[in-house]
Amino acid sequence: GGGGGGVRPRAVGVARAGPAPRVPAPGNIVLARVGRVAPKAAFCEITCAAGEPVAGAFPAQVRQQDVRAAETDRVRVYDCFRPGDVVRAEVLSLGDARSYFLSTAGAGLGVVYARHGVSGEPMVPAGWEEMECPASGAREPRKVARVG
Repeated sequence: GGGGGGVRPRAVGVARAGPAPRVPAPGNIVLARVGRVAPKAAFCEITCAAGEPVAGAFPAQVRQQDVRAAETDRVRVYDCFRPGDVVRAEVLSLGDARSYFLSTAGAGLGVVYARHGVSGEPMVPAGWEEMECPASGAREPRKVARVG
């Protein structure tokens, strides 16, 4: 008969060097770089999710209503983010056109890195609505992440 002796093949996993590439998931805290700012949203690309670099390009947006928790109708997106800013945000969902929806409404969420529009110098937080250029003392509006 030769029935194969009842031995079943086992699934074999392939080990990869280093951690598996991350894909942002709802609830993750991510870092994203702002590319374009429009009246209703800031468009960005996720670079890190849950503390790990992501694999590939993940377009995302922070919509006007998701910038802060209160007075969402009075938010001016351009006063919160500028192109080149790095923001810490929470993934709300995978939105339309494979673009993630992000929220910066939490206290620890918002801009974590920004350069001054004129001098190009990295700025430091000067409150939760402004960042300051240490070289010139000039301030720009931002939705600042409260760190620490």
